[in-house]
Amino acid sequence: MIRLDNISKQNGHQIVFIEASAALNKGEKIGLVGPNGAGKTTLFRLITGQEQTDEGQVAVDRGITIGYFSQDVGDMKGRSATAEVMDGAGPVSEIAAELADLEAAMADPARADEMDDIITRYGEVQGRFEELGGYALEGRAREVLAGLSFSQEMMDGDVGALSGGWKMRVALARILLMRPDVMLLDEPSNHLDLESLIWLEDFLKGYDGALMLTSHDREFMDRIVTRIVEIDGGSLTTYSGNYAYYLQQRALAEKQQQAQFDRQQAMLAKELKFIERFKARASHAAQVQSRVKSIEKIERVEPPKRRQTVLFEFRPAPRSGEDVATLKSVRKGYGSRVIYDGLDFQVRRKERWCVMGINGAGKSTLLKLIAGTAAPDDGSVSIGASVKMGYFAQHAMDLLDGEETVFQSLEYAFPQAGQGSLRALAGCFGFSGDDVEKKCRVLSGGEKARLVMAQMLFDPPNFLVLDEPTNHLDVMTKEMLIKALSQFDGAMLFVSHDRHFLAALSNRVLELTPDGIHQYGGGYTEYVARTGHEAPGLHV
Repeated sequence: MIRLDNISKQNGHQIVFIEASAALNKGEKIGLVGPNGAGKTTLFRLITGQEQTDEGQVAVDRGITIGYFSQDVGDMKGRSATAEVMDGAGPVSEIAAELADLEAAMADPARADEMDDIITRYGEVQGRFEELGGYALEGRAREVLAGLSFSQEMMDGDVGALSGGWKMRVALARILLMRPDVMLLDEPSNHLDLESLIWLEDFLKGYDGALMLTSHDREFMDRIVTRIVEIDGGSLTTYSGNYAYYLQQRALAEKQQQAQFDRQQAMLAKELKFIERFKARASHAAQVQSRVKSIEKIERVEPPKRRQTVLFEFRPAPRSGEDVATLKSVRKGYGSRVIYDGLDFQVRRKERWCVMGINGAGKSTLLKLIAGTAAPDDGSVSIGASVKMGYFAQHAMDLLDGEETVFQSLEYAFPQAGQGSLRALAGCFGFSGDDVEKKCRVLSGGEKARLVMAQMLFDPPNFLVLDEPTNHLDVMTKEMLIKALSQFDGAMLFVSHDRHFLAALSNRVLELTPDGIHQYGGGYTEYVARTGHEAPGLHV
């Protein structure tokens, strides 16, 4: 359906692709992976014709419809979320617009003399609309929006009043409703809660078109894709299987390449030693010359590329008391809406609680109550003896001073720390070289999240309260964070929609449901096994 034949592409001084080739065939589901900046979005833009190759060609079969979801959603306002989604449904949405115009014309007395033609045209258009399943379109649009956690009120309200994250969901719903021959989805799992993520996973599993997607959520990708295309160093490499299998295959390929490199290096060292030893002897001149020529002809094996990963290690935090946080008979509401009424909950030392619940269940509210950024209407919240809290929330990224550089931000936070240790800290969180001189205002969402996390973890707390810490983080940074937090010796309370993160770090689950609050010993994996669902109200 889509073929990339020996494509080369350069953006400014950066070489993105060098004679790279790959293909997307009918019904295939491909995961596109590679380091940040490797060219994943550029590849999508080349396929959709928004950018052109410098050399080679992108061949798309004639008549193929392509739906492309990107993070750049554009301006949306002036109509309902449902109407916005229906507008993306291809030809049927254009016919729906013409039907609406014709209905308005039939009701216009000034056009009475045209009525016969209008009615004839209306009949033709209505027939075509029925043929394309137009009357079911609104129902399907609402079904998709409901799957992405929209309430009826949000579906019918002005799309312009929605936040950026909800507008992203509207843009995604447009592509899903369109059901094109090929879907290109650039980070569709961003901005989704766990329930929406699982719904989208099921939707894409049942989609019979071709799919190419990027995602920082490895669990999501693992369950959908059947092939991986890796972008690295200007080339495209294809692996069969899902993301987990790709990691195994890549590690095996690197190991084999390293072994080949080592063997060749040993052979070359032996040959060079012979040449060095006998080059001055006339009796060995012919042999020496022969070996020099054969060395020159050998095609050199390159060592495998090493992805630079720096692990963050916690400095020992002061030990807290056994009781870290205690909520007694807590009541909390917003206006007439009651979130908690008589909540009793306790976090003890070394416990790692993940908080589960649908949108509006009160997950972030619980974290705010414990962090002290919200007060209970009744009851008490107390923090235990010697507890030093680190609180990560999405709004913390908005508090960064846009005019400070990354390094200045760390310096002002830790004036007593040496430059070397701050540079090492920045490096652990992905800021190396000139990156530390970037102004905070130009940082991406992921970079801001990493900087806030670096500030929080440098002076180690013994109680971490984390609200969606993995939002915006790429797979590599998530892995680093999981490894670091698995070594953390204190207590944790966190909300996350990343199932890999939940499974790796939790040893307790607090489930908030309309029927009440349930506590489970054992982590997220045990919770899924025991309840039969991955999120409250959703069945496996």
